[in-house]
Amino acid sequence: MSATLELAKQLIARPSITPDDKDCQQLIADRLQSTGFSIQHYPYDEVSNLWAEIGNTGPLFVFAGHTDVVPPGPLEEWIHDPFTPTEDGEFLYGRGAADMKSSLAAMLTATETFLATNSLNFRLGFLITSDEEGQAINGTRKVIETFNAEKRQIDYCLVGEPSSTEKLGDTIKIGRRGSLSCKLKVIGIKGHVAYPQLASNPIHNALPALTELIRTEWDLGNASFPPTSFQISNIHAGVGANNVIPDTMELDFNLRYSTELDAETIKSRVEAILDNEKLNYAIDWHLSGEPFLTTQSELIEAVAASVKEITGIEPDRSTSGGTSDGRFISPAGAQVVEFGPCNTTIHKINERIRISDVDTLARVYQALLIRISQFSK
Repeated sequence: MSATLELAKQLIARPSITPDDKDCQQLIADRLQSTGFSIQHYPYDEVSNLWAEIGNTGPLFVFAGHTDVVPPGPLEEWIHDPFTPTEDGEFLYGRGAADMKSSLAAMLTATETFLATNSLNFRLGFLITSDEEGQAINGTRKVIETFNAEKRQIDYCLVGEPSSTEKLGDTIKIGRRGSLSCKLKVIGIKGHVAYPQLASNPIHNALPALTELIRTEWDLGNASFPPTSFQISNIHAGVGANNVIPDTMELDFNLRYSTELDAETIKSRVEAILDNEKLNYAIDWHLSGEPFLTTQSELIEAVAASVKEITGIEPDRSTSGGTSDGRFISPAGAQVVEFGPCNTTIHKINERIRISDVDTLARVYQALLIRISQFSK
C-alpha cells in the first residue's frame, strides 16, 4: 500500500463530522512536525484549525483544506461502513474519500517527498480547518482574520477541493461565485378561507414579488462566470388545515452571483421589489462569501502545467460549483486555485475515489511544488 493511500485511510477512519476534527489535524501535525514544520493550533469554540509552516525566505505557498466531513446519512444505504475505508474494485469508499481527505493525504506525502529531494527556497504552509462543511465562521475565515491582523501574507494557495468532473485533472477552479442566502417572512392576517375580506393572505400577497424575483435578469455574467442564479429552496405556510388563511409565509432563497454584482446591490434590488408590492415582511440575510477570481496567470499556469505533466490532460479553467474556503483566502491578496479529485460522489451515499487517483494526485502536488520553487529563482 502506498504511503498516500495509507494516510488517506487513516483520515477517513476518523468520523470527523463537522466541526469535530477527531484528531485528524493532530495526525497531520505530527507528520509535518517530524519533517521540520513549526506548528500552531487555532481553536475557536468547537472548531479546530491547524497552521504549519516551514522556510524562512521567499514567497509563501499554502496547501489549504479541511478535515471535517458531512454526516453519512442512512448507514444501511452504504455498501460499506462510511468510516471503515474500504477498497472495492478500483475504488476507495468512505465519507471524505473525495471531499477531501485523499487531497490532504496527497498534499502531505507530496510535501514529504519534495522536502526529501529538493532544497527549499520558498516558505511552505498548511492551513487546515474543521469548519468548511459547517457554518464556516470559526475556521479559515477566522484564521485569515488573525493573519491579516498579524500582516501575514499568503502569496499562493492551492485548495484541495474536489474540482475534477469526469477524470482527475479535467478541471481546475480559478474562482467561485458568491453565495447570498435569505430567510424571508411575509406577514399577513390569519382568518377563515370563507371570509377572505377579514384576513390578509401572505401567500397571495407574496406571489407577484416572487414571480418578479424569479424572472429578474440579475446580470449577464462575464467571461469567467455564468449569469447570476436566483433559486427558492424552501417555502412553508399554513397550519395544516385547508380552511385557514395563514398569517405568515416563510421561505428560503439563494443567489449564486458573479463578479458583476456585490451582496449589497443584490439586497437593495430584492428589497426594492418586495417594497414595491407593499409587503409586510421581515428579512434575514446571510452572506456565505463574495465571488473571487484569480486573474494573475502565474499560479494558474503552474497548476495546469503540473496537471498536464502527470495526467496528460489540459484542464479546463472553471468557476462553477458551490463555495470554498478560497473565498476567505483570496481577498487577502493570494492567488488561489483549486484542484482535487472527481466530485461526482461528494456528499453522497457511497462516496468514493478511484484508488489510482490517490497517488496521481500526490504526484501532481509534488510537480506543483517543484514549479513553485522555480518562482523564487
